[in-house]
Amino acid sequence: MTLRTARRPAPKLALLCLICAASLSWTAQARAFSLDEVTAQARALMNKPYVAPVNNLPPEFSGMQFADYQKMQPRTDRFEWSDLKTPFRLGFYHQGMQFNSAVRINEITADGVQEIKYDPERFDFGGLAFDKTATRQLGYAGFRLLYPVNQPDKLDEIVSFLGASYFRVIGKGQVYGLSSRGLAIDTAPPGGEEFPNFREFWIQRPAPEDRQVVIYALLDSPRATGAYQFIVTPAGKDAVVDVQANIFVRGDIKTLGIAPLTSMFLYGPNQQSELRRNFRPAIHDSNGLAIHTGGGEWLWRPLNNPRQLAISSFEVENPKGFGLLQRGREFSRYEDLKDRYDLRPSAWIEPHGNWGKGRVTLMEIPTPDETNDNIVAFWTPAAPTQRGQMLQFAYRMHWTTDEPALHGADNAWVKQTFHTDNEELQANLIRRIDGSSSAFLIDFEGPALAGLSNGADIKPQVSVGDNAELLGVGIERNPAIKGWRVALRVKVKDPALPVEMRAALVQGDKAISETWSYQLPPNPPPAPAAAAPAAR
Repeated sequence: MTLRTARRPAPKLALLCLICAASLSWTAQARAFSLDEVTAQARALMNKPYVAPVNNLPPEFSGMQFADYQKMQPRTDRFEWSDLKTPFRLGFYHQGMQFNSAVRINEITADGVQEIKYDPERFDFGGLAFDKTATRQLGYAGFRLLYPVNQPDKLDEIVSFLGASYFRVIGKGQVYGLSSRGLAIDTAPPGGEEFPNFREFWIQRPAPEDRQVVIYALLDSPRATGAYQFIVTPAGKDAVVDVQANIFVRGDIKTLGIAPLTSMFLYGPNQQSELRRNFRPAIHDSNGLAIHTGGGEWLWRPLNNPRQLAISSFEVENPKGFGLLQRGREFSRYEDLKDRYDLRPSAWIEPHGNWGKGRVTLMEIPTPDETNDNIVAFWTPAAPTQRGQMLQFAYRMHWTTDEPALHGADNAWVKQTFHTDNEELQANLIRRIDGSSSAFLIDFEGPALAGLSNGADIKPQVSVGDNAELLGVGIERNPAIKGWRVALRVKVKDPALPVEMRAALVQGDKAISETWSYQLPPNPPPAPAAAAPAAR
């Protein structure tokens, strides 16, 4: 009896072993394709002449407006993996407008690698009128991943790869804002920028228990090729993407941008709107560049929408992190129910390993409206980027709305920056505007300040560049944020030139806050109007 009882579960155990063996076999086969295969392709491509992508769009698609392009939406009933027991879904973008060449998209399964062929039945064309035969030779422009990140029974788009090497990611409670890229080449002048393309993708089909998706990509451009691995983990406080980039250099590059981020800044409290009667106090996807240096210093560079191109560079060896952040999540800062800038994520780059000597570059480009991405940030190695090199970089991306969590418990950071005309309080208590000088109010907050009393020995450490005169510095407790406010009064010597300013809080001889590093953009006087032609 005991023996028979002991043997009864044996068939179930055998079945379980078979299931485990099958699962292991599937996993082994699915993982047989790896970054090594893509790296081999990128290395081989480096030694071949560059071939530009072919434009295969018929006129009705190449000439369409953005509103028409938006009408072409994926059919939810035709998402890839809809028939699988996985919480992920895979959708596609149709070609159109500037997305004029097809991107090859492959799926990695237990049976190997198989291209996902273009099928127009995957799309709802929203009533667009066109010759159906015109789409037969088209393909996909990119793809999107969906996952129930906000509600268990509702799919949310969490990742989008579309155009050149651009991609965007969002996590719980977020909406799309800034973008990232695989690589930036000569973004900073002189010379024209080169935009590498992701030419082909391989996406690993997720198993039922998987909560992350692995994506491989082949990058190609006239002066570089690359093999990329993206491991996307949407669940949790942040959406996290682990990136491995293996880059092969086809030709010498003046400025190689690693982990580039692209965003938009139109105006905010530090640079008020020139738009008349706009109800929104601020319009931006990001409002500052944050850098955590290898030496442990934190820098904060508030963004501007300058009147002419502005480029700032920060020497950083072995950076611990950098990113474009959206500080300030109160809806009242934006008052925009349509675009919800308060829900747009920050992107923080956390390098893995030692990246060596280099610099973080910030580009600020003039823009008249919020439809243009005018902010770019990336890291550049100090060593020259020369033909024949292989460069490897690994980093983790945090797409987050919890910016304070990036700092430690012993630090403080800039909450907000205000730029205003300087005021003088007269004897009759009326504030008189001094139009010849400016004032900057910098609010610092954070755990390093929250527990300090009003009488704490906190001092501002302030410096300004040669193009400005520092008229005065003040500091006072800001009980509303359990922090401190530093006030600077400066007079610009030559408005046609920029002004660099820095401020931090110190206690004794120890810095207890990040460094506010601000550039006041040039504000040259308008050019004189051309003289009217003389009457005959």
